[in-house]
Amino acid sequence: MLKGQSCSARDWGTVWVEEGFNPVRVRNTHFAGTVKLGALRGTVSSAAGVEKISGIFNAYLENCTVGRDVRIANVGVHIGNYEIGDGVCIEDVGILETAAGSTFGNGVEVEVLNEGGGREVILFDELSAQFAYLLCLHRYRPKLVEGLQAIARGYVETVRGDIGRIGAGVRIQSTKEIRNVHIGAGAVIAGAGSLVNGTILSTAAAVTRVGQDVAARDFIIAEGAQVTEGAIVEKCYVGQGCQIGKQFSATHCLFFANCEAFHGEACSVFAGPYTVTHHKSTLLIAGLFSFYNAGSGTNQSNHMYKLGPVHEGRLERGTKTGSFSYLMWPCRVGAFGVVLGKHTNSFDTTDFPFSHHEADSNGRCVMVPGLNLITVGSVRDGAKWPRRDGRQAGHRRDHLSFEVFTPYTVGKMRRGLRRLKELRETTDKSVDQVMVNGAFIKRPLLRMGGKFYRIGIEHYLLEKLFSRLEGAVQGGREAVRALFGEEGKGLYSKRWVDLGGQLMACERMSALEATIESGEIGSLEQFRGALDTIQAGTDEDEWAWVKAVSQEVFEKDWHRIEEGDLTWIATYYLKVRQKFLQMVRTDAEKEFGETSRLGFGQDGPAEANDQDFAAVRGHSQSNSFIREMEDCLAALKPRVSVFLDNVNRFL
Repeated sequence: MLKGQSCSARDWGTVWVEEGFNPVRVRNTHFAGTVKLGALRGTVSSAAGVEKISGIFNAYLENCTVGRDVRIANVGVHIGNYEIGDGVCIEDVGILETAAGSTFGNGVEVEVLNEGGGREVILFDELSAQFAYLLCLHRYRPKLVEGLQAIARGYVETVRGDIGRIGAGVRIQSTKEIRNVHIGAGAVIAGAGSLVNGTILSTAAAVTRVGQDVAARDFIIAEGAQVTEGAIVEKCYVGQGCQIGKQFSATHCLFFANCEAFHGEACSVFAGPYTVTHHKSTLLIAGLFSFYNAGSGTNQSNHMYKLGPVHEGRLERGTKTGSFSYLMWPCRVGAFGVVLGKHTNSFDTTDFPFSHHEADSNGRCVMVPGLNLITVGSVRDGAKWPRRDGRQAGHRRDHLSFEVFTPYTVGKMRRGLRRLKELRETTDKSVDQVMVNGAFIKRPLLRMGGKFYRIGIEHYLLEKLFSRLEGAVQGGREAVRALFGEEGKGLYSKRWVDLGGQLMACERMSALEATIESGEIGSLEQFRGALDTIQAGTDEDEWAWVKAVSQEVFEKDWHRIEEGDLTWIATYYLKVRQKFLQMVRTDAEKEFGETSRLGFGQDGPAEANDQDFAAVRGHSQSNSFIREMEDCLAALKPRVSVFLDNVNRFL
């Protein structure tokens, strides 16, 4: 019957069909090698969402296993060496084949961060931001690197094979070339140009999409990601929930959870979670970023025309670069910094978080320490990132810490405050500017920067102290003293680190590295388990840090805490919290000031300006963020009053 429908086979004895197979639905198809066909009875949904009958039409299949109710139609060259799951729809494909010994993008070495090499990260399906961070950046621990490389290469061998997999429910349409690519369940590939040597991880709950004219080679694309609209990706990892499109091109890059990259270009970039670049003429090169927003025309230089493109840069979490900002590597910008202008000199402001960096006419960095501490943008950051988490997969590979004020950032503020104090005390009043690690600070700003940092430090510590004490006071004196007891669940570490988006005590990181070096951690499961344990204990580690640091900052001994100390904490917390919220609210209200109204009321009378602005932007009183600030302020006094009543009642 198949022969009568223009079908042929190199050897019909190697063609197998499932019980209930319907030969009517197979036409003009050639079979070579061992081919196994599932029952063809129902319908499938195409990539365009059209319901069509299952069957095999105008195709060439070689060494393939085809699941039930699959539709394969109009294959230009052939489909070779693939296991095709149930309910798959493949239409208008040029070639889809797997070569012997393929690893499907696993094992590819990416020259990330340094184009000159030396920081290579091995791609594999289960790569996480934390694994890549240690492998890339901690080259000063060779045994650690060897241990991580052994884990990665061990995984690569588990996926090596001669047969590719196309998971259940995959839809492939109008795609020219797919070679040596594993495709996870539910994935949609529509109009892609060329996909070579890669893995598209996907599940029914976290569908991955590859779109029109995409060219990808030596890649891994994780669950729920979208690579579309002419993107060019080579030697890249694209993490869960990422979006790459609109002709963006990337080579030797790692993009972790929830990154967005459109229009521009990236080369040798370690794009930690929430790295965002949306604009044309933006080039990110040889840099480490996370929770980052790149302004239009942002670019960097890693080539001094001496020994090649060997320079690197680091923008710590939360940094933003303004339109047409330029940074000459090597350079390092402290957390939640803002960078404006063309910087042609290297600088390091890692101990000055929340600072404003602007280039002067000579390309030197002029810094205002701590200016962004009380801006509405910094406060919004910690709230918006969790809401924008697009990961839907069953397990989330990257461990993320979203909080803005933490032992990591507040510890840096303390170091910055000490440095500013030293400079203020040792700088002659005749000096206009002082230089710190390549950045210049105007002398009057030394005092103002210190003021910003003191507000930030005290606000964070008092918020943590007060929040813990609110519940403890109801347990009486013993509960309060137990809260500040010598022994606790947490580990105190003076310094904290940002491990690819996960904040942790430095000692925790060191212990993790030691167990990898010793071989105690030798598998991905053990590595993930260790990170899970660290994440679960972060709150207690943070509390241990807050207890120790707050005693230094406020010159108190919490081990002998009395009612007077609790009253002092509550009263001072009220004062500092009110001041902080009022400063943030004032900054937010600037968005509704006269300058913001420029351009409104076009062609209308004078009163149209305010009316048009109100129609488009609303009023400050109705803005959700400002209302939230107002609500926090309104609830603050009653909250403190209840606490003080409880102190009197239970102590």
